[in-house]
Amino acid sequence: MHISLTNSTRSFSAAADQSLLDAALQAGLKLPHGCRSGNCGSCRARLQQGSIRYPDGPPQGLSAAEVADGQILLCKARARGDLVLEPNEIHAAREVPVKRLPCRIETAERLAHDVLGLHLRLPAVEPLAFAAGQYIDVLLPRGRRRSFSIASPPHAARLLELHVRRVAGGEFTAPLFARDPRGMLLSIEAPLGQFTLRPPETDCSGASSASSLRRPLLMIGGGTGLAPLKSMLLDLIDKRSEREVTLYWGARAERDLYADALLRKLAAATPGLRYHPVLSEPPCTWSGRRGWVHAAVLADLTSLAAHDVYAAGPPEMVAAVRSEFVAHGADPARLFCDSFDYASDAPARHCSKAASRS
Repeated sequence: MHISLTNSTRSFSAAADQSLLDAALQAGLKLPHGCRSGNCGSCRARLQQGSIRYPDGPPQGLSAAEVADGQILLCKARARGDLVLEPNEIHAAREVPVKRLPCRIETAERLAHDVLGLHLRLPAVEPLAFAAGQYIDVLLPRGRRRSFSIASPPHAARLLELHVRRVAGGEFTAPLFARDPRGMLLSIEAPLGQFTLRPPETDCSGASSASSLRRPLLMIGGGTGLAPLKSMLLDLIDKRSEREVTLYWGARAERDLYADALLRKLAAATPGLRYHPVLSEPPCTWSGRRGWVHAAVLADLTSLAAHDVYAAGPPEMVAAVRSEFVAHGADPARLFCDSFDYASDAPARHCSKAASRS
């Protein structure tokens, strides 16, 4: 099947059993994408002509309004015939070259009972440029990969910080928790992903409007979904951004809030930064917010129309954010998600990046 793009002179071919995203990437097109599991919605495109099918059923990453608008998800869609698509625009940060690099685990710190903080030392002669919010792939034997968000900011790129959640029986994470991993050599591919801070909207002349420069940022993290948001937050602080930022971080129990002290310290020292930890299974002594993290946001903000929203965490949380936030006024074009799905052992990478993979 022949696939044409309305905003490009390029086109590509796709087999009947091949996802449109895989076919586009195979043809060398750098289309926006993220989780590749139908949850994050990064690979949205508008179907202008033709028809598609979803072999696994409708994906979670599209709201009913987006489906009615003709939006499809390229990572799950298969063509029934020739198509004409209008894909999302590609952000300039995604053009940073991807490298394969050796690295060494320099430090390993137990952040929580099931979360390990790793710092990877990169070669001195191989600097890595990346955008806050991106991730790395750790390359494993037989072509398998495990993906982890970078928690450190771009200005501290010599040591890459990862938040690794233990997965029972995980090929990669289980050995890390079983012994001291310091000194372990890894091969990585980076930077990857489109979950990055977007520039303010521009008018027809290309200039940023005053209102877009003032749009507050709303960040929602679930578990180790904090990792890319931490990178973004530290990057904003380093650049002395004047945009207001509100961060909601959801976890199950108080012991899972492994960065609580740091975030409270940053909020106290940074004008315009507010931080709200939310526990879904709090002890009776917990005086903070309770319940699901996305519900806490909706309880505080009656309308989300004025915010740029960045959400990272479990697929269920991301799906709830995408559906419920749009219903509360969030602009779908300014709602960016990173779904932390678990990896399979397929040779090719068919799953989302996540700081919590095995």
